[in-house]
Amino acid sequence: MKSSMTRWIMFAGCAAFFAAAPNGVAAASTTAQPSNNSHVLRVCADPNYLPYSNRAGQGFENKIAELVAKAMGRKLEYTWASYRMHGGFSNFLALNLDAHKCDVVMNLPTGDNEEMATKPYYRSSYVFVTRKGKHLHIRSMRSVSMHAIKIGFEAGTTPETAIKMLGLMENAVAFHVASNPNASPRQLLQAVQDGKVGVMVTWEPAIGAFMKDFPGLQMRRVPSEEYAPGLPQVNYTYSMSMGVRKGDKALRAALDKVIATHKSEIGATLAKFNVRLLPNPRHFNYSNN
Repeated sequence: MKSSMTRWIMFAGCAAFFAAAPNGVAAASTTAQPSNNSHVLRVCADPNYLPYSNRAGQGFENKIAELVAKAMGRKLEYTWASYRMHGGFSNFLALNLDAHKCDVVMNLPTGDNEEMATKPYYRSSYVFVTRKGKHLHIRSMRSVSMHAIKIGFEAGTTPETAIKMLGLMENAVAFHVASNPNASPRQLLQAVQDGKVGVMVTWEPAIGAFMKDFPGLQMRRVPSEEYAPGLPQVNYTYSMSMGVRKGDKALRAALDKVIATHKSEIGATLAKFNVRLLPNPRHFNYSNN
């Protein structure tokens, strides 16, 4: 049984970092075989999870995959499977990438220990989403206003951990977009717009593309903080990579080359989906060889 994240920070299926996978998650493949078709880029993707991906190719993962395949001189092919079914993203990886139905996933937290991550191709963060003109002055999870308003968050994510640590659960409402294949991250913005919550704490790439439809809302990045003496700093900023099966170093190296040589095109593609980019750490070491 795999042990890792059951949902992740970018709403693509896991976010409670390195929690045990639920019972029933399929076992990972133990055979580290490289991809054997140098003419095709086989990508695992969700068929109905905008702004990430859909069958019509409208998501930013779709556009990045198209860019990468073209740069590699390969034909792009998809294996469609939901991130949000039973077992979440861990099961998705086991049943598709590890089962050799495809060779690449376009979004994997850098340093993930289930698969091999490329060097990061973007870095983003959680944000506070509030209505303009409310003058809430929310600059961190410890802001005074957080005790006086209803707080929305995605269940199983980093903000939930902080909300519990700070004693804010009585004011909080959990949303379950990442575990409902029929839900859209747009619903998180709608909850703020409708006044169901005063602030939504969410992963920016999940909602950035929808912000244009909510001109009355605004975003502010959540800063990393220490919430008590002796406790580690809670981080809200993460680097994201592409992922391949463990052992497929040749494909990872080819993807790393595309990431390095097409940095500006990748950045421009993400910008179209209002994914605001933060600088990646200067030094990067593979942790999952």
